[in-house]
Amino acid sequence: MEHSASAMIAQDLLGRAVLPRLPVFRMQPAYDPGDGLGHQIDRGNAVSFPPTCPLTPGRTWRKCKAMSGTERPLGKSGVSVSALGVGTNRWSTGAPGQARLNETLATAVDMGMGFFDTAEIYTLGRSERAVGIAARQDGRPVVVASKFAPMPARIAAPQFASALDRTLKRLVRESIDLYYLHFPYSPRGVDTWMKAMAEAVEAGKIRAAGISNCNVAQMRKAAEVLARHGIPLAANQVEYSLLHRAPETNGVLDACRQMDVALVAYRPIAGGAVNAGSRKRRGPPALAGTLQQVAAARDATTLQVALAWLLQRDDHVIAIPGATKPEHVRQNSRALALELSDEEFAAIDRASAPTRTR
Repeated sequence: MEHSASAMIAQDLLGRAVLPRLPVFRMQPAYDPGDGLGHQIDRGNAVSFPPTCPLTPGRTWRKCKAMSGTERPLGKSGVSVSALGVGTNRWSTGAPGQARLNETLATAVDMGMGFFDTAEIYTLGRSERAVGIAARQDGRPVVVASKFAPMPARIAAPQFASALDRTLKRLVRESIDLYYLHFPYSPRGVDTWMKAMAEAVEAGKIRAAGISNCNVAQMRKAAEVLARHGIPLAANQVEYSLLHRAPETNGVLDACRQMDVALVAYRPIAGGAVNAGSRKRRGPPALAGTLQQVAAARDATTLQVALAWLLQRDDHVIAIPGATKPEHVRQNSRALALELSDEEFAAIDRASAPTRTR
């Protein structure tokens, strides 16, 4: 999302009290301003994670054994989600599009992908409304995540509470399953908002508390504030894909393992850039060839293989590719049943291996 768009959204969401764009709102490298946040629990108890997957010699990342089933826990929150969810940053209300989105949500629930990720700033709140309408029409239980945007004009905890109430109203819900601090860059820092988050959890309006686009230091600060209230940090939503493996080199994935926090991956297929034949395709030539080879052998698409690799990368990872049509969901769902062999996983891993930052 471009800075100018963010300023416009702030004005539309917050009214006349909006401040002009401030330097503090200019995103740092840890946060991708064009996050695409292709971003997305069945109620249940958390399960234990298997041993972590250490870095092996030669910068090769070793595969973890995937958990049985398609659900993964949001840390120690007691909330579980489908390993593959649905990002709704392009959802919006209004006919005839709403009918298609209703069908998209229903298809996702059919496919075992009933985890929907939205945010107050997606399409100026219309994404939240569209999710609420579709979920109410379907009638089956779904898990919904949304996000609070700490815009420059937001400087006090009551603004968090009022934003959450507006989100719940748009979603037509009394509580939300997972609520994130959308990004950490704010005049008030992480502390103020995580205290407000804890109060909302205690009030029963939030089931699990998360953060998004945060580095390791910000993760630990958020967890520290929540811990004072006896609340675990459930998730950190960051960009993660075969073309953006920064969480492996900047310490975020390691921190998620150590702290038992879910890593929710947005843009898990890099906006379609890993797809064979896509005009957006980028990345190492070796990666494209390897994905095509594995996809051909598995009668799958390169996007499905890329998603399968990400889900098998680590059991803390949950992916939320965007989908606006039922066919998108059906295509993505194939990744849940696509178990790559150790050899296939390693070949893809080598072809896209990151360089560890110092």
